[in-house]
Amino acid sequence: MSKLSQPVLDAGKLTRWRQTLHRYPELGFELTETAQYIAEQLHAMGIETHTEIGKSGIVAALRKGSSNKAIGLRADMDALKIQELNTFDHRSQTDGCMHACGHDGHSAMLLGAAEALLEIDFDGTVYFIFQPDEEHGLGAQMMIDDGLFDRFEMDAIYGMHNIPGRPAGQLAIKPGPIMAGEDNFCLTIIGRGGHASQPHQLIDPVIIGAEIISAMQSIVSRSIDPAEQAVISVTEIEADGTVNVVPSNLTIKGDCRSFKLQVSQTMEARLQQLARGICEAHGAELQFSYQRVFRATDNHLPETEHALAAARATNAADLVEYPCVPMTASDDFAHFLLEKNGAYIFIGNGVDSVGGCALHNPHYDFNDAILVTGASFWINLVKQQLAD
Repeated sequence: MSKLSQPVLDAGKLTRWRQTLHRYPELGFELTETAQYIAEQLHAMGIETHTEIGKSGIVAALRKGSSNKAIGLRADMDALKIQELNTFDHRSQTDGCMHACGHDGHSAMLLGAAEALLEIDFDGTVYFIFQPDEEHGLGAQMMIDDGLFDRFEMDAIYGMHNIPGRPAGQLAIKPGPIMAGEDNFCLTIIGRGGHASQPHQLIDPVIIGAEIISAMQSIVSRSIDPAEQAVISVTEIEADGTVNVVPSNLTIKGDCRSFKLQVSQTMEARLQQLARGICEAHGAELQFSYQRVFRATDNHLPETEHALAAARATNAADLVEYPCVPMTASDDFAHFLLEKNGAYIFIGNGVDSVGGCALHNPHYDFNDAILVTGASFWINLVKQQLAD
């Protein structure tokens, strides 16, 4: 497929948008300044803009021609509760909060595509969707519940995320599961605490918790088909003890990742069985909760092929990977794909010192060198799907 003609994208403007968003990060649904800034740019372009969709989400509509065909392009807007350790001029000005996942870049790329598409002929409607609260997995469903697909009828929806460690600007995609589902678990062990010098009189939840943590490592290796992918991670341990007091209660929190609901259900069942059995063996009680926060991001084949064609129109062959290896990270874009056909694509953020720092790291920064590539991909996708 030959490259599609492109407008000249203003890399400087894209960078200014991105770095402004980076300086003033906000969390979850509380995106007052972020959403206002993005809406102001869209209004300045003269694009029809709807705000407060799913609390703080934005949907902008650009219509051309007479076709009733329509597609949605999604970017996320929220940041993370992380103290930024970078020292460059556009570092976060909000203490304890930073764009450590590149949502500032995703929004800037979509703004760039919106502005460029004003000058391009196509036939149909493009909906530019700016989503809140991706990090907690609540924003996509909130927009759906607020009538996203009822108010803005579209045939398909597409999303993109930067990936550090991939070559800068590389576009990568696959059909089927491309990102894992995420489940959160919480185990509270109720023992009997007391003086640290008299452990024989106690039911020590620390010892019980250590045994549970060790035992849960066998779930993936012994209860999940080796052909499947799964991850179980303990991320928090809390207890009510102190230097000379064995605690009465200990809470273990963590998450599980998988690509299939059946695997998720197996992990839940085995985790509860192991934890309850170990607690009973020691005379302790167990409180157990398990929540499916993100479903697996499962690309539909026709839309994957459309995205692949747009990627090949954007990049040379060596900067397109198909099919790529799925990631065990998660994205609530999956909730859109449960309601509507669509596809999710990765864009490389770079390697080594430029763009190679891991996501959710206090030294992370979005690589401004890929902004034009990301915006160009969106433009090519629109020109392909809504051909004049």
